[in-house]
Amino acid sequence: MTRLALLRHGHTPWNRAGRIQGRSDIALDPEAANALAALCLPDGWQDADLWSSPLLRAADTAQLVAGRAPRTSPALIEMNWGDWEGLKGIDLRADPASGFRDIEDWGWDYRPPGGESPLEVWHRLRPWLQTLHRDSIAVCHIGIMRVLLARATGWDFSGPAPFQIKRNRLFVIELGPEMKVSDPAIVRLPDRTP
Repeated sequence: MTRLALLRHGHTPWNRAGRIQGRSDIALDPEAANALAALCLPDGWQDADLWSSPLLRAADTAQLVAGRAPRTSPALIEMNWGDWEGLKGIDLRADPASGFRDIEDWGWDYRPPGGESPLEVWHRLRPWLQTLHRDSIAVCHIGIMRVLLARATGWDFSGPAPFQIKRNRLFVIELGPEMKVSDPAIVRLPDRTP
């Protein structure tokens, strides 16, 4: 069975400000880049195929942690947030006319205005997943990870998620027949030894 380890990119200025990044190509902030440079891949993952989203924050995270350039795939680019990109979730939540919903109330078909639904993200990811034939790492975005972990756990974007996506951890799923995925295992990234 092929394993896929998912790693969320490091912090950017927009993350820290609570802005929705979506497909905006925002670079890592210096603090995140320094912290990531002190980490490395855990044992057993150093020789895995390395993939990332083409966005700087993901590709740079992959390079810093793995010490090598990743292959990029447009399938791994963040979910399209449409008209909400660049805005703050807290402001959208405060405006009843915005149509904003918390993720626990999405379902697979919820779509931000001009954006992409989780189901559409899954349809974009599935052909890429079918190309993986050996252990791989994908450095990507929280939206991509949510979709893949939802498939792994059976969560339907309704009610609290059965997982919490934290940084500096590999969320390992197994890809089975018909692109079914198994419950994730979580592996913390170790510090780089001098």
